[in-house]
Amino acid sequence: MDNRAIGVFDSGLGGLTVVKKLADLLPGEDIVYLGDTGRVPYGPRSQDTIIKYARQDAAFLAGYDIKAMVIACNTVCSVAFSVLSAEYDIPVFEVVDAPSRAAVKLTKNGKVGVIGTVATIRSGAYEKALKKLSDGLTVTSVACPLFVPLVEEGWTAPDNIVALNVTSKYLDKFDDSGIDTLILGCTHYPLLRDVIAKTMGSGVTLVDSGAETAKFVAQELREQNKLSGRDSDGSIRYFVTDSTEGFSMVASKYLESDVRGLVEQTTLE
Repeated sequence: MDNRAIGVFDSGLGGLTVVKKLADLLPGEDIVYLGDTGRVPYGPRSQDTIIKYARQDAAFLAGYDIKAMVIACNTVCSVAFSVLSAEYDIPVFEVVDAPSRAAVKLTKNGKVGVIGTVATIRSGAYEKALKKLSDGLTVTSVACPLFVPLVEEGWTAPDNIVALNVTSKYLDKFDDSGIDTLILGCTHYPLLRDVIAKTMGSGVTLVDSGAETAKFVAQELREQNKLSGRDSDGSIRYFVTDSTEGFSMVASKYLESDVRGLVEQTTLE
């Protein structure tokens, strides 16, 4: 058994999709979450800058003597996963492989779509992972850089005109692709799930990268005998690098639990 916390970091709110599922699956585990809200989004940044930010995020979490680290940011995973996994002697988990495996199982016609930040799509991380799992797949990828700002603003309702217009503009690119499965290749994007589902229609199955990763992390920690042994009463600490107010409001809505007063502001530089 291991009573230390699980560390999770993201550029902003998106990693809460991992936290929520982890808390559901492992209610006895302590979690430390860092959202780098002062520098969100990471997607348009250069590779060197993303690696720099990722190292600072990871170092912050490591200061809490965590037993495992989840990089809940597809952009960081596509650029800096190999860097961080080599620098830490605890399990470091990424958010690309698990949703890719889920998509391969779910697709019926072998046509899979991927949406993500500019950096994630440019890296080709999902295409590589999917092709490695099933070489016969047809993969269509689309960058959706405005999705992260929409989530950070809390504009995620399926009747929000701005969210609908932006989503339609991006996802129209899938019109002739024939995809039947779509990977939400950024942990922010599941917070727009209702808008995306409304735009894509019932014929396309959505794959939540955060939830699929949480399932994998829970399974791995259980198999490695790294769980606390508690059945409940796990705690969650939230840290952000900008104002706590906006984060607390959106986080409380998504987590269906009031986290106001539980979010702390910190600095990484």
